[in-house]
Amino acid sequence: MYALLRAAGSLSSSGATPAGALRAGLLAFRAWHSLDAQSRLAAGSSYVQACGGIVATIFYTTTLNSEPAASLHGGMMDLWTAAQALILGIVEGLTEFLPISSTGHQIIVADLIDFGGERAMAFNIIIQLGAILAVVWEFRRKILDVVVGLPKQQEAQRFTLNLLIAFMPAVVLGVIFADTIHHYLFNAITVATALVVGGVIMLWAERRVHTVRTETVDDMTWSDALKIGLVQCLAMIPGTSRSGSTIIGGLLFGLSRKAATEFSFFLAMPTMVGAAVYSGYKYRDMFRPDDFAVFAIGFITSFVFAMIAVRALLKFIATHSYAVFAWYRIAFGLLILATWQFGWIDWASAKA
Repeated sequence: MYALLRAAGSLSSSGATPAGALRAGLLAFRAWHSLDAQSRLAAGSSYVQACGGIVATIFYTTTLNSEPAASLHGGMMDLWTAAQALILGIVEGLTEFLPISSTGHQIIVADLIDFGGERAMAFNIIIQLGAILAVVWEFRRKILDVVVGLPKQQEAQRFTLNLLIAFMPAVVLGVIFADTIHHYLFNAITVATALVVGGVIMLWAERRVHTVRTETVDDMTWSDALKIGLVQCLAMIPGTSRSGSTIIGGLLFGLSRKAATEFSFFLAMPTMVGAAVYSGYKYRDMFRPDDFAVFAIGFITSFVFAMIAVRALLKFIATHSYAVFAWYRIAFGLLILATWQFGWIDWASAKA
């Protein structure tokens, strides 16, 4: 198995085409996940080589060949465009499931590296799908148990109903207000303000006395789900954080830290898929075959780093509170506001 993993890693790093690199990377991914925890650690370097090789090969074949692909900006894809895709994929993966606002970070980073325009909306949809796939893979056993048990098991039926109940407020309010919010609030100043306010609320929520009455996601009631679904709608304001609002809301409503975090992950699946489908249809004309290389770089990096972030967060919250994320939000938000107030960076026209 080690030999197979090393071979796949080497092949993905030296593959002649993006398709070949993707096949080799998938082989390495499956080989790595077939190992036990100790063996995974020992084989980690080969796995990282395989994942990096996929991106590196796509970089090579799309930026250094004589006929590079068209970029999201309508010109020829160069090394900088590929680097932008890589950076934003990493940002999406690392921040999507942490309570620090992935949308806020995307707006700020995209503005700093000058990555925008209507076709960038298509790219954002793709990298969100990469992050979704990571959390689906991480909780694949629970998802399979629910699907298999749905016809007969009351626990699976209740869990599914709770997800649907929590999902519906975002559907209704999203359809009504999404365009208005995007037009007026998707800017760095709104993001910074929401980061600070959200951080203060997180500190308050963590420091108050918790009365835990729901230990696991399977113990949740429909009213718990509805309240968390309503709180999730606050995340329509960029900088608020979808995961942050649902996790802190869950804590305030009596869920354990583990239950609130896991339900936030599960709720992310229908919410993000629904948003991706809605946005994908709305911006369907922005998807072009020439952008495959950019999409592939963003998708893969988003998936890999979202997997890292999800696993790290689950381990972290077992022994820590969310206070560190609250302080990060406050510090980052104040930094953005300071650069704007003192005129160091012009955030006035920053858009997603």
